[in-house]
Amino acid sequence: MNGLRAVAVWLMIVVAESISGTIRRIWLAPALGDLKSHQIGVLTGSVLILLIAWLTARWLDAPTFKAQLQTGVLWMLLMLCFEFGVGYAIGNSMQKMLIEYDLSRGGLMALGSLVLLFAPALAARMTATHRLPLKN
Repeated sequence: MNGLRAVAVWLMIVVAESISGTIRRIWLAPALGDLKSHQIGVLTGSVLILLIAWLTARWLDAPTFKAQLQTGVLWMLLMLCFEFGVGYAIGNSMQKMLIEYDLSRGGLMALGSLVLLFAPALAARMTATHRLPLKN
C-alpha cells in the first residue's frame, strides 16, 4: 500500500463529501428534514466514494486484497477522526454524533463507513473486470 497516495485519495473524498454535505444542508435539509437529508447524504456519499476509488484505483497502487483492505481501514479511521473532530469543533455532542451511526434510529453512517472500508477492493475489482484491451 502506498500511504501517501492513499491519503491523497482520501483527501479527494473529503473534499467531495464536504461539498456534497454543504449542498445537502443548504437545499435538502430545509425541504426534507435532517434525518432524511442525512440518509440521502450517506447514499450519495457512498456513490462519490466508489466513484473516486474507481477513478483512482490504478494510481492508488494497492495490488492485493490485503493492500486494498489496509487502504480502506486507513480511509475509515481518517474519516472517523475527521467527522468526530469537526463535529466536536462545531459543538456537537458525542451523543448527537453517535446517533448518525445507530441503524435503529435511522442513522446510516455505519453503512457509509463500510462502503469506505471496502471501496478500494470494490474499485480494484471493477477496474480489473472493465479493463479495455490495449491497441497495438
